[in-house]
Amino acid sequence: MFVLELTYTAPLERVDAVLEEHVAWLQQQYAAGHFIAAGRKVPRDGGVILAAGVDRAAVEGIVAQDPFTLAGVCEYRITEFVATTTAPALEAYREQLPT
Repeated sequence: MFVLELTYTAPLERVDAVLEEHVAWLQQQYAAGHFIAAGRKVPRDGGVILAAGVDRAAVEGIVAQDPFTLAGVCEYRITEFVATTTAPALEAYREQLPT
């Protein structure tokens, strides 16, 4: 599983100019089964996405296609972790430690 942390590198006016495209891209990733949750950080200086079911190379490719990335308005920090425990509602995303 991955935590994708976005940090805006441009004024909010530039971010908002591509927000609709970014939201459409998010919906595509949900439909493909890549994303579990996403939202703005508070204060609004970026966002966070939880991704699952893909490897690091795939995540890097997905992030490279984000309209925010293409417009140069954010940077991503990608953190991989193994979700060995979850809430019952997220049991389908529970992972096993590598052997």
